[in-house]
Amino acid sequence: MNESLDIETASGTLRGLRDRDVRTWRGIPFAAPPVGSRRFRAPAPAEAWAGIRDATRFGPVAPQDRKGPFGGAIAATPRNEDCLTLNVMAPATVEKPLPVMVYIHGGAYSVGSPADLPFRGVNFVRRGAVHVTLNYRLNAFGYLDFSEYGFDNNLGLRDQVAALEWVRDNIAAFGGDPRNVTVYGESSGGNAVTTLLATPAAAGLFARAIAQSPPSNAVYRPDVTQQWAREFMQLLGAAPGGEADALRSAPTDDLVTAARMLFAQVPDEYPGDQAFSPVIDGEYLPQHPVEAFRNGTAQPVPLIIGTNDREGSVFFGRRRILATTRTRIEGLLGNTSAAAAKVMRETYRIPGRRGSLDFGGDFAFWFPTYQIAEYQSAIAPTWLYRLDFAPPLLKALGIDSTHGADLLTVFGRTRSWVGRLTTLLGGTADLAAVSSRMQDHWFRFATAGAVDDAWPRYETATRANYIFDSSDRVEFDSRADRRRAWNDFTHLH
Repeated sequence: MNESLDIETASGTLRGLRDRDVRTWRGIPFAAPPVGSRRFRAPAPAEAWAGIRDATRFGPVAPQDRKGPFGGAIAATPRNEDCLTLNVMAPATVEKPLPVMVYIHGGAYSVGSPADLPFRGVNFVRRGAVHVTLNYRLNAFGYLDFSEYGFDNNLGLRDQVAALEWVRDNIAAFGGDPRNVTVYGESSGGNAVTTLLATPAAAGLFARAIAQSPPSNAVYRPDVTQQWAREFMQLLGAAPGGEADALRSAPTDDLVTAARMLFAQVPDEYPGDQAFSPVIDGEYLPQHPVEAFRNGTAQPVPLIIGTNDREGSVFFGRRRILATTRTRIEGLLGNTSAAAAKVMRETYRIPGRRGSLDFGGDFAFWFPTYQIAEYQSAIAPTWLYRLDFAPPLLKALGIDSTHGADLLTVFGRTRSWVGRLTTLLGGTADLAAVSSRMQDHWFRFATAGAVDDAWPRYETATRANYIFDSSDRVEFDSRADRRRAWNDFTHLH
């Protein structure tokens, strides 16, 4: 029986805290600080410590800018380049090895933090899992390709692999089963999951995966990512020939500011693309993840993958980063045949506002999700879902079930201030019920690699899609008209 707050890891002893039925350890280093000579370098092994390390407080989160479209971590959250730490929650008492769930937060690889929602995942711990959240390098520090200047690339992805290696080597001490690890994430965290499935260094580090609203196509070739790095150096004000020295010596805040500026300009210059992303370097990430799924070389682990009903409906105003404007949409459609572009305009009723938002959301999230389900189902059990439920207020506002809605349901945050706000016009009981059902499926999958029998596997012959709504249902070949339009678009694009 394991109920101690003092845990021995490979680097030293940790002392956590207990809150009723949950034990928590925070700010655990899983790699050496990526500072000084390690800035823009692959993560190095964590450094050992003597004595007992206090693990009751979160470590600093990755540097990020609250002036961008997503706001970033709350202002009071400490930020530091020395950010490679993770957090573990476990039941107060563990009598046998438990399934492990490792969550990768989203935020367009630009912002995000496990610290802002300190008990994210506690709902799964109380069901009987060990839960892990992690920091990883963001924006310019983790997701720009500075290889042209002599630095390593794919740093955020490498950080995630290092964290999973730490889980493999240490999680048994917390009561977790290192052979029963589920990695899951939302948005760019979902992209991290689909990318990890195509990353050779991640093979064997997890037994199954859940990708929530993954923009899986947001992985690019070196000719594109290196051009973005050059544009970043111009924004930073680096002298030609002095880029490497500038990257080594630039103050953290200057790098963050230049990253915010690049993040804002790329969607207009490169419609449909996002500046911060993994790069297909031919080595650490040998090929595009979608291509790896297509040719059957992705890891053959069971997968849950899905989206929300209208992913793009919230990407307007300050959050307008997708291909939802007329200029960006026409930039994308102009690269295909006139016939395919005409079908796409008719399918989405472009240039109407609703159709334009749905076009951008489907391009970023829905269609690549369908593609991965189609390909992965040939080599491993795969389940496809869509979250359609939206409280009456969100329907009245024309937002519906949009990007990020699953964070309320999967983590059981229906009574949080966001949950209470969205149910001002009703829907509280239905939202709680949908949340409970999603959590049941996620936990059962993390425990045994399967979901309830009511949710059929995805197969190309049927294209079963489980719809979470006031009353759940199964649809077959959902939105076939959109699927066919996107198939034509990508074939000719």
